[in-house]
Amino acid sequence: MIHTRNVQSRIAFAYRLLVSLVAIAAILSNVSPSGAQGQLRSTARLSEDQRILHVLNRLGFGARPGDVERVKAMGLDNYINQQLNPKKISDAAADAKVRILPTLSMTTAELYEKYPQPGQLLRQLQRRGDLPADLADAQKNRAKDAAAVKDAQPQPANGAMMPADAVPKNQGIAKNENAAKGDTRAPAARDNEEYRRVIREYYLQNGLQLPQRITGELQASRILRAVYSERQLQEVMVDFWTNHFNVFAGKGADRWLLVSYDRDTIRPNAMGKFSDLLQATAQSPAMLFYLDNFQSVSPNAQPGGNRPRAQRGPLAQLLMGDRGNNRPQVRMGNNPEQQRPQQQARRGINENYARELMELHTLGVDGGYTQKDVQEVARCFTGWTIFAPRGAGAATQAMLNGPRAEMLRENAGKFYFNPRVHDDGEKIVLGHKIPAGGGFKDGLMVLDILAHSSATAKYIATKLVRYFVSDRPPPALVDRVAAAFTKSDGDIRETLRAIFFSPEFKSPEAYRAKVMRPFELTISAIRTLGAETNGGPQLHQWIARMGEPLYGFQTPNGYSDTAESWVNTGGLLERLNFGLALASNRIPGTRVDLKRFLGSAAPERSLDKAQIMDRFLNLIVAGDVTPKTKEALLKQLNEQTVLAIPAMPPETARVNDSITGETMEAQAPFQQRQQRQQLARADANITDPITKIVGLILGSPEFQRQ
Repeated sequence: MIHTRNVQSRIAFAYRLLVSLVAIAAILSNVSPSGAQGQLRSTARLSEDQRILHVLNRLGFGARPGDVERVKAMGLDNYINQQLNPKKISDAAADAKVRILPTLSMTTAELYEKYPQPGQLLRQLQRRGDLPADLADAQKNRAKDAAAVKDAQPQPANGAMMPADAVPKNQGIAKNENAAKGDTRAPAARDNEEYRRVIREYYLQNGLQLPQRITGELQASRILRAVYSERQLQEVMVDFWTNHFNVFAGKGADRWLLVSYDRDTIRPNAMGKFSDLLQATAQSPAMLFYLDNFQSVSPNAQPGGNRPRAQRGPLAQLLMGDRGNNRPQVRMGNNPEQQRPQQQARRGINENYARELMELHTLGVDGGYTQKDVQEVARCFTGWTIFAPRGAGAATQAMLNGPRAEMLRENAGKFYFNPRVHDDGEKIVLGHKIPAGGGFKDGLMVLDILAHSSATAKYIATKLVRYFVSDRPPPALVDRVAAAFTKSDGDIRETLRAIFFSPEFKSPEAYRAKVMRPFELTISAIRTLGAETNGGPQLHQWIARMGEPLYGFQTPNGYSDTAESWVNTGGLLERLNFGLALASNRIPGTRVDLKRFLGSAAPERSLDKAQIMDRFLNLIVAGDVTPKTKEALLKQLNEQTVLAIPAMPPETARVNDSITGETMEAQAPFQQRQQRQQLARADANITDPITKIVGLILGSPEFQRQ
C-alpha cells in the first residue's frame, strides 16, 4: 500500500511539474534548436559575468556566493592559471573537512584488519577453531533457512530455475514459535537479522567495524572536497579520471582497495603526465582486481613449485591461501549475469585488462589494435598482481604474532610483480617488438607505447573536449588539443590549457551547452546556495537516486557525460525532487539558509513573489532564464499549489549495501538516526513560497546546464 501510494504521488507530481515546465525536455534534448534553446544563449559575445560563470562551472563545480566578484577582482586568466597549478593553492578548509574520516589515511592492510568482510572473517575463525558459539549458531541458522527456502522452490524437470513469479509466495516458509509472538516474517528474514546482530556485537567487542563504512567515507570525501576545495579544477579532474579509469566498488576486494586508488593513484597524478597516471592505474591493486589481471598467469607457470603446502614459505602460503576465491572471471559486459565467476575456469592468461587498457584507457575502440595485440599485451602483464588480494584473513591474523601476521599488516593489498607466473617470451605489440626475458619491463614498455601513440592523443583529446566544451567536440579543436598533448609529452595541464584558452571554449555556443551529471548537479546546487554539508549517506542516496552512485558503475566504460544519457522524464523528475529536498532542508546532514539572501527579517511580507523569484534567479542562474521557464515558474507560485516530494524509495535508500555508506551513522544515538531516516523516507509537502521558488529554479533547464 505504501509503495503504491508513493508511486501514485510520484506520477501526480511528475505530471504537474512536467506540464508546467514543458520547456525542460525540449531545451535539454535540443529538440528545438531554433526555439527555446535559441533564447537561452545569445549569439553575441558573452558578458564578463557570463564568461566568469562559464569558467566556474566548467573548471569547477559552480559558483559560491561571492565567487564571481572574487574572480573578477583577480582577473579571469589569472584564475585559470591558478587552477592549473593546484599545489600552489591552500586547501585548508577542505582538508579539515575530510580529516575526520579515519579510513582515508589508512593503508589497505589496515582496512582489511579493521573493517573485515564478515563472511571471510567467519571462515577464518572457523578454520582456526576460534569461532564463538553464538556466531556459529547464527551462521548455521542463516544457512539452514536459506537452503530450506531454496529446496522448497519448485524445479522444472530439466533442473533450470523456475521464474520468480511461478513460486508460491508462502511456499518454503515454516512456522515456529516466533509467529505466536506476532513476528510473521519468514524464518530467513528473522535469522538474517539475528545474524547481523551477532556480527555487530562481535565486531564491537573486538574493536572492528563493518566494511560498508569504507565506501561511505570515500564517497563523503569526494563530496566534501568537491564542495569545499579551492582547488576546483583538481577535483574536476579527479572526477574525470576516476570515471575514465572506472573501478566498481561492488566487486570483491575493491571496496578496500578504492581508498588507495583515490588517494595514491588518481589524486597525485590528475594534473601531471598522462604516462605517469597510466602506469599508476596499471599498478593499482584496485584496477588489477577489478579487471582480473591479479590472477593472470602464464599457462606454463607453476607458482610455488611442486612442494607441499607445509614446505612453502610464508609468502607463498599467504599468496595461495585464498586461491579458491581467485578464479578468473569472464570479461565484464553490460549484463550483470556476465559478472559471475567461471567456477571451473582454467588457470591462465586473463585478457580483461589488456582489452580495456587499449579500448577505454588509451587508443579507443577505433585505435587500430587487433585481437592479437590484446593477447600479446595480456602476456606482457602476466605476473602483475596483488599481495594477499583479499586480505587473507587479516583481522584474524592481527590477533596473532609472528612473521605471517606482520607481513600481512605491512603488505596486504599491495602491488607486486611475481616473476614465477610471468610469460617471459618475445611479444609483438602494435608492431613493436618486446624482447624475451624482459620480466616486469614488458608491461612498462607496453604502457610507454600506448601513452605515446597518436591514437591515444586523439582519444584523450576528444574525451577532454567533449567533457569541457561540447557533447559534439569540434574537430579542429580536438586536433589542436591532441597536438598539445603530443608536444608536451602528455602533460595534462598543458593539454587543458589548450582547451581553456581556445576560441571554442570561450564561445557563446559553449555557454550552458553541457547537461550536468547528478554528482555535478548535487555539488553545484550546494555551492550555489552556500549550503553546509557533512557529505553523509543521505546525500549519497540522492546522487544514486538521480542515476550516478559514486563508484557504482559496474562496467569499465564509466558514466556517460553526454546529455542523451541523462535527459529523460524519470531523471528530470528526480532532479526536481532533489532541488525541492535541498531547498526544504530535507536532506539530513545538509543545511541551507535561504532567507539570508533576501536581506529582510520578514522577506515574504516586504517582497512579492515575483521579486523573490528574480532575486533567486540572479543568485542561482545569474538571471539567465528564458521567458517560457520564467512564465512556468510564476504559474506554479501564483497557483499556490502544494508540491510533494515523494519518500525515498526503499530500493534506493538501500541502493546496494556494497555501495552506500549507511553504516557511517551506526554509532549515532538511536533516536537521532531514527529521526533522520524518517525525514529522508517520508513524503513531504512544500508550501513555503521561498522554498518552492528555489527548488523549482534548481530543477529548471537553465540550472541543469553548465
